[in-house]
Amino acid sequence: MRLRIDLAYDGGGFHGWAKQPGLRTVQGVVETALHTVMRVPADDTDEPLRLVVAGRTDTGVHAAHQVCHLDVEEPTLDRCVGHMQVPAVEALRRRLSHDLPDDIALHGVQVAPDGFDARFSALERTYVYRIADGTRSADPRMRGFVWKLEDTLDIPIMNEAAVMTIGLHDFGSFATPNPGGTTIREVKQAIWQRVPMTDMFGNAGNGEEAGIVACDETQRGVSKRNADNATNMGYTVPSLESGLVCFTIVADAFAHNMVRSLVNACVQVGRHRKSLDWFARKMAEPVREGSTGPIAACGLTLEHVAYPPDTELATRAQSIRARRTLD
Repeated sequence: MRLRIDLAYDGGGFHGWAKQPGLRTVQGVVETALHTVMRVPADDTDEPLRLVVAGRTDTGVHAAHQVCHLDVEEPTLDRCVGHMQVPAVEALRRRLSHDLPDDIALHGVQVAPDGFDARFSALERTYVYRIADGTRSADPRMRGFVWKLEDTLDIPIMNEAAVMTIGLHDFGSFATPNPGGTTIREVKQAIWQRVPMTDMFGNAGNGEEAGIVACDETQRGVSKRNADNATNMGYTVPSLESGLVCFTIVADAFAHNMVRSLVNACVQVGRHRKSLDWFARKMAEPVREGSTGPIAACGLTLEHVAYPPDTELATRAQSIRARRTLD
């Protein structure tokens, strides 16, 4: 049977997703835990518990929501039940959650619908890159998830660059293909935004604008008084991301280093070190060169993977396996 496994991880302690000999990787840690809870020897070649992932993240890149699948024999899965009086899939979820390290969180485990493939069935992936630029001091609590830059970024001109990436393009200037693959991808959305400076109520002292919109009258009154008090005390507690510069990009898939290289190129434009014409030439001429390498990994997070309705999973997986062209 095929299982869908949803998880998150802090990529700072991993050498990326993909399993590598002698290195700590997300795939390696999760597969080791699976072998433990299902009592399958690590060197069992008859039933290797191998994960297939929606998007391989690089060393140091994080995931708020990653998706993978696992093919497993039902008798093997049943070993997870033990003394628990719960279905085998729920037993696996509980045991796996207990066995995984603190830098991996398990969102859920479920039987995958027919035709589901974590990688090839996906419609799109969403990544966010977070920067603390010159107008925002770097919060030490976010140091592992945000890249610090002394310059103040020109967001409007960066968005002029970002809009050039939308559509079907060959991103050969910003990525390297997998063996036998291409760097042709379709970007659906790409935008730079500065997170507004807001307090923990959304907008101190203003009920509706503070986000108090979906609660009963009693709770509404309490929330309103809390917001008023936060203002009256002479200070506010800012939301953790207030003031950060965030790049959100959505595409059907991403080639190796594509997001971080696009971020680096946009940042060079936003620092006025490169021009929009330079960026346009990079889009028109898909050739790698030194100034379009990847930016630091710490600011990048895989936020979401979207899939079509269950009835379209198999068709999607079959169509995405075809070699891409610009036609």
